[in-house]
Order: sequence, then structure tokens, then C-alpha cells
Amino acid sequence: MSETEDPAPERRDGRRGRWLPFWLGNLSGLLVASLLFVLLPIVDGPEDLEPGELVIISGRDDSVGGQRQALIDLWNASHPRNQARIVSLSEASDGQHAEMVNRAQDDADIDVFNLDVTWTAEFADKDLLRPVDESRLVDRPDEVFLKNPLSTCRYDDDLWALPFNTDAGLLFYRTDLGLQPPFAWPEIERESARLLGAKVPGLEAGYTSQLADYEGLTVNTLEALWAVGGDLRVDGEGRVSVDQDRFADALRSLAPAGVVAPAAGPSVVSPKALTQNEARSREAFRAGEVAFMRNWPVAYRQLTDADAPTAPATPSAATVRFGVEALPGPSVLGGQNLAVARRSQQPRAAQALIAFLTGEQSQRMLFERGGFAATRDVVYSEAAIKAKHPYVDKLRAAVDTARLRPVSPHYVHFSRVLRGYVRTVLTGGALPSDLDERLSEALRGGTPTAPAQD
Repeated sequence: MSETEDPAPERRDGRRGRWLPFWLGNLSGLLVASLLFVLLPIVDGPEDLEPGELVIISGRDDSVGGQRQALIDLWNASHPRNQARIVSLSEASDGQHAEMVNRAQDDADIDVFNLDVTWTAEFADKDLLRPVDESRLVDRPDEVFLKNPLSTCRYDDDLWALPFNTDAGLLFYRTDLGLQPPFAWPEIERESARLLGAKVPGLEAGYTSQLADYEGLTVNTLEALWAVGGDLRVDGEGRVSVDQDRFADALRSLAPAGVVAPAAGPSVVSPKALTQNEARSREAFRAGEVAFMRNWPVAYRQLTDADAPTAPATPSAATVRFGVEALPGPSVLGGQNLAVARRSQQPRAAQALIAFLTGEQSQRMLFERGGFAATRDVVYSEAAIKAKHPYVDKLRAAVDTARLRPVSPHYVHFSRVLRGYVRTVLTGGALPSDLDERLSEALRGGTPTAPAQD
């Protein structure tokens, strides 16, 4: 996502390969592709890179225009001895995790994992990764990557990955309805009630988010908790503690209309949010069904880029005008990290590929063409990027202030347990009085007893 005059991919012997001037990015996709493959010099790379195909296992590429594959095409054009290919897994993060763990244990052909930031500890703990050989990196990671994304690549004082793209939630709001920031949660509720009372055509609810039973629900739960001044804390022994009163307040704010107890007042959250992921909530917002939406930064480009695969399919499809702001509280830090598989037969070549994909030019390309949040500091400071993408300062602030989810080899299990209790509340139930103990057990990898009927 970021590179300047000579933003070439780093070579392990200290030399730099050559990229085409970045002005080619302003040409049409077909012209760029043809020129890249005609003009890009053929470079085998340093002699100590093991020859052979490099296989990356990853979730689906949601960037506009498939920029991850575009980067692989660039690598392949200059590394004939180390052709790379992406193996894409199922869309949902839970499905990706299960399949990736199974393949990591059984498949020796995998060279690079594209891991969710919450999986680094687990894969390192299970000895599925090789630590990064920092002596082979041209740049010191602490000097070029944003602090928050890089922190998710470390576990037990070792660096296991490099940050591919980062993520922080943003609040999308409709300027065509006259909405203006800032938006704390009371303002969201008040403006939503006003617009619903005015019976705006097509408007079904005030707010939507990702409350389906997957990792998105955990993310939204933590953000709602932080927005009301609460927290989910984990001490050095892995004990979890939650302020249950504030947790209950946070969940009431997320509970859709028809679920909230009458004493809590009317809800502005769409009932459809309970079955929505990022794509479904984005399409509800695009269609004008809601006034506000929480989503990741890539949704901005998916909503505005005419070449995006999610653009309206017919002229009659509604396209709202919108802006983006910070969430009512801190965001959860999202994103993906690239790591070398322990069983890779080409570990040096695999790390060279990772260095290329996380390099400045690649980071700029992922942001400017694909809409993914960059992991390198320099991308956010360039005047040309600021002028073309005015929301970049808000995005940088959201990433810098984002908070991490609990770090544990058992995080995925913990998240499933947590959102099981959350779903109980969102559908009219209550939290167990011993929630702290149950969540602590889950974070250690144990299975809590069935939810008590408190």
C-alpha cells in the first residue's frame, strides 16, 4: 500500500528489484496488466531462495478488483523460480479457521498462512509456524509498520508474522438524510428515531451491524461494551472479568427492535442485523434500509468504486450518499497477518514473498486500488493519498486507537462461548451470574457448563 520514487520489492541480498512507476495504476486494469507482464524485468531472486511453487492459504479476497491476486501476479512475473498461488477458503472466518488448522497439520505443501490477527497465538502455540527471520528483512518492522497491527504478529516475545492488512470499524452515516457528526450512541438513537418518525421512504431501521452468529458478533459486542465505558479484562493468569451491568447495557443497545424490554425504550437496531455479516449489512445500507451502519473500511470502496463487484446490479438499485466517522467508542482491531508454515520446504522463499506482499508498494496498491487499510505508516502520510481519499486520517486514527481482542491460543473457542451468551441476551434471555468464571474457563480452552437459568 505504499511506496514512493523507487518502491521496489526488497531483495534478500540487500539489492532492490524494480517496479514500474506507480502512475501505471491510473490506467485501466487490462492495460496495466498487459504492460506489467511485458515490461516488468524477470528476476529469479537471490540464489539462496529455494526454488519451487509457493502456496498461500487464505480467506476470500474482498478487496475491490481482487488486488491480492494482482500482487501475486506481479510477484510471479518477476520470480519464475518461485511461482505463487492462493488457495482460497470459505468466506466465514470460523470456517476458514477450522480448515486452515486441519490443513496446517496434514498438508506439507502450504508455505504461507494468511491468518486472522486473533489466530497468531494459536498457530504459534501449536508449532504450525516458523518465526520471522528478522536478519533477512530490509526494513526493521518496528520502524515501518503501525504499532497496533504489528503487535498482533508477536506472541511469547517472538515475531511470527508480518501484517498484510489491518482493520478498524467505522461508522457509516447517510448524508442524503442530512446527518452530520459527531455521533455518540445517544445521537444515533435520537437521529434514528427522528427519521423513522418522519417515515423516510425505504427506511426500515436506524442502525445495522454484523450480529449473525460468527466472529462479527464478538467484534460488535466488544465495541458496544467499550462505547458504554465498560471493558472485558484478562489478567496475567488468564482470568476474565466483565462489568456485568455495563455489559448488559451494551447488549441492550445492540438488541434489535421487538427484542428489547419495553422499559429500555424503543430499539433503533434493525432486526435483520441478527442474520447479517459485513456483506449483508453493507447491502442493506446501500439499499437505503438504514441510516447508520458499522462496517470495516473496505466497505467504503465497495460502496463507491464503480468497478467493485458489489456495485448495484441494476439502475433501479438505490445508492445512498454517505460519510464515515469514528465509532461511538474504540474499534476492535482487525486484519490479517502473513506467516511462514512450519512444514514449508521453501521457508526463505516464503518469507521473501511475505516481505514483498507487505512492502510499501504492495501496501499502497492494496489501499488505493483495493480499499484495504494499510499496515505501513508511510501510506497514511502521503499528500496524494490524503487528497484522493479524505477519510484516510479518520481511518488512521481508528487503527491507532483500536483495541485488541484477548490474546490466547484458545481465542476462537472463547469467542464462540462469549457470543453464545450474547445471542441469548439478544433474543430475550439473560446473562449467567457466573459469567466471569465461564469466560475464564473458555479462554483456557475448557468447556463451561451449560448456561444457568439465572
